[in-house]
Amino acid sequence: MAELSRPTLSLQRPENLSVQLAKNLTERIGRGELQAGDKLPSEHEMVAAYGVSRTVVREAVSHLKSSGLVASRQGVGVFVLEPPAAAPFRIDAEELGTVKEVIKLLELRISLESEAAALAALRRSDEDLAKLRVALDLMARGIDAHEDAADKDFLFHQGIAQATDNHYFMELFGYLGTMAIPRSRIGMFKSDTGAREAYLQKVHQEHEAIFHAIATKDADAASAAMRRHLSNSRNRLKAAAESLDTSAT
Repeated sequence: MAELSRPTLSLQRPENLSVQLAKNLTERIGRGELQAGDKLPSEHEMVAAYGVSRTVVREAVSHLKSSGLVASRQGVGVFVLEPPAAAPFRIDAEELGTVKEVIKLLELRISLESEAAALAALRRSDEDLAKLRVALDLMARGIDAHEDAADKDFLFHQGIAQATDNHYFMELFGYLGTMAIPRSRIGMFKSDTGAREAYLQKVHQEHEAIFHAIATKDADAASAAMRRHLSNSRNRLKAAAESLDTSAT
């Protein structure tokens, strides 16, 4: 079993300790300090060496298992696996708890969804358009009912992916789920319902502009409206984060 050196875990937020520990162990595996066939230190040893709880250790090891880096052997321990030929693309939902990471995801979405909106405008069917209208109306009712409406928001974006008639866009959005919606990952406007409703009304208006461009089959306008919407979402997220930082000082 490999020796365990004490790492530096300097996190601001305790709930991210398991992510940080998983990263540390992943880096050690990448550097060859922990090689294929090596047994990970026991849970008790990692608790002592890293100064974290058993829960943190268990969550970190679970993360390594889901990444295909380690596997358990019943009654023996957890062992490092041979590295895969190529790591599959994945977005770790646990990391989307910071504004910085959510903004990175938005940057990815800007490029992808602008093209998706253009394709949707060119290829959408009447049925696709009807589904988008339903999603918009559901979100409007959710806002009126003082809901967060993140699921309805996602339904609209997912409907655009479906209207592209390109299964890769549909699979990507099926994978992302509501973690693609910034407010589902970051606690925005929790104590300010007025600000939240104003924010959601702006989002809804931007959705309407995208819908209109898709309805009229204007690919350029659809792409521009989507880019504007997601860029605005990024800017609103930055502003909300800065406001929280200012109020905390």
